[in-house]
Amino acid sequence: MTSKSKYPDGDLLLRTSPRPSDTNMNGDIFGGWIMSQMDIAGGMMAMETTGGRAVTVAVDAMKFIKPVKVGDVVCCYGKVVRIGITSINIKLEVWAKPVLREVNANKEGEFFMVTEASFTYVAVDHEGQKRQFSKIEILS
Repeated sequence: MTSKSKYPDGDLLLRTSPRPSDTNMNGDIFGGWIMSQMDIAGGMMAMETTGGRAVTVAVDAMKFIKPVKVGDVVCCYGKVVRIGITSINIKLEVWAKPVLREVNANKEGEFFMVTEASFTYVAVDHEGQKRQFSKIEILS
């Protein structure tokens, strides 16, 4: 599933920077922190698209391509892949740019892909039950 593009696919949904408390023993950012940023970004897109509450029900396999460090600018991009009657599938990519660390002189400041995955969200009502949403409203 790894994209070979040098540029993100989708809309910029979230931009942030990890803190020292987000690191593992090696000084790399926890994969779980990155996944949570993806879920926040995808969840917002799902709510906007479905016009209400939406909950995460599935994430396909993730492969981490390059590590993220404290101070890197982390960007999450997303695009809607499929819209069902009660669910939506969003492809999410995380890209990062080193800002507060030394990098290879030939690749200084290079924007790089960290990971990608497809997240599936289900639209729910205020009681947490599945709800239908109108594709016509979404596409207009």
